[in-house]
Amino acid sequence: MMTGWTIGLEGWLWMGAWAVVLVAVVWFLVREPSHPDRSDAVELLRGRLARGEITPDEFERALRLLEPRHHV
Repeated sequence: MMTGWTIGLEGWLWMGAWAVVLVAVVWFLVREPSHPDRSDAVELLRGRLARGEITPDEFERALRLLEPRHHV
């Protein structure tokens, strides 16, 4: 029985459920992407090429590896 002073078990369960939903939404909005973008990898390669860490041939080979593969 609910009175003015208690919420009862169902009320606590609903509050817990909403707390879980709120935490999940916040986590989803602030988390870092798990996979870096291709553009980040290309920029990294360009920097390595500019610093002379890799040759133009190595740059081209690595760039081809980053291209999305199209399966038929």
